Amino acid sequence: MTKKFIIMTSINEPTEAVRKFGEMSDWQLVVVGDKKTPSDWHFEGVTFLSADDQAALGYDILKHLPWNHYGRKMIGYLYAIQQGAEVIVDTDDDNIPFDSWTWPVEQESHNTIDTGEFYNIYNDFTDEFVWPRGFPLDKIRSSKSVVPTVKEQKVGVWQYLADEDPDVDAIYRLVFDKPIVFKTGEPLVLEQGTICPFNSQNTLFKKELFALLYLPAHVTFRFTDILRGLVAQPLMWSQDYKLGFGPASVVQKRNPHDYMKDFISEIPVYTYADKVVEIVQKSIKADQSLLDNLQNAYAALHEQKIVTDEELLLVEAWLTDIKKVTAA
Repeated sequence: MTKKFIIMTSINEPTEAVRKFGEMSDWQLVVVGDKKTPSDWHFEGVTFLSADDQAALGYDILKHLPWNHYGRKMIGYLYAIQQGAEVIVDTDDDNIPFDSWTWPVEQESHNTIDTGEFYNIYNDFTDEFVWPRGFPLDKIRSSKSVVPTVKEQKVGVWQYLADEDPDVDAIYRLVFDKPIVFKTGEPLVLEQGTICPFNSQNTLFKKELFALLYLPAHVTFRFTDILRGLVAQPLMWSQDYKLGFGPASVVQKRNPHDYMKDFISEIPVYTYADKVVEIVQKSIKADQSLLDNLQNAYAALHEQKIVTDEELLLVEAWLTDIKKVTAA
């Protein structure tokens, strides 16, 4: 059985993205259902986790994870880990993979960006004025491309981009709403201290960092995966892993959205991006494990009222489940 898994949620009949990912012989696609997902959902070769299937898995997070929520992807992550996953790719049912969809081969040296601050990676793959969702608004105009240097790096998370309707914020869509086709180019790695938001659209996590797949489920919907990425980066650095970005390898045919509702949901994104990274960095204890430091990070965010009591309960349940499925 393959050790490479792709995880998504869906409330739709099998989409084109599901069909293309599901037909990849060297990957196992797992689709996590929700209350709105058709009860007869099926696609040959795809593992579908219905509501009953999810309950039967017995994970602790089920007690604290809401229905009709993107965070139910975490059930799929835990299932994949329990099946012996070596890598997990996070994506959505509206991201259609290119025929050439692939990931970088393992290597020691990478083209590396080192600015020691927030860096707009989109500038390296397009000449358009555009920025990733979660990028601090006051830094958009000042963030410029720099020449990378080749350095030895361990990359623990790869974020590849999405053409046509990439992951941008509601402000971009309300003001510009232009389709983007990114340029091809070599992957880039961000040095410790250089930060760029990453999302859950086309993102690979290596086994050593599976705990960082945790998706906050008690924050606004548009903050969920951005908060995950901002928390993850300092924690990755503590393990000597870095974040890498690559050119587009999917095209997004975005499901319908109300841009004003997205804007309201993104207010914490605009407000807290810098602060989250600072809080997490200060919470890390060098003599503690990745799992303990993930818990420390959310405890510190709770103290600053960025996450709620319910989030802490879910984090604790996630860490309990990670330990169980890893030991299984």
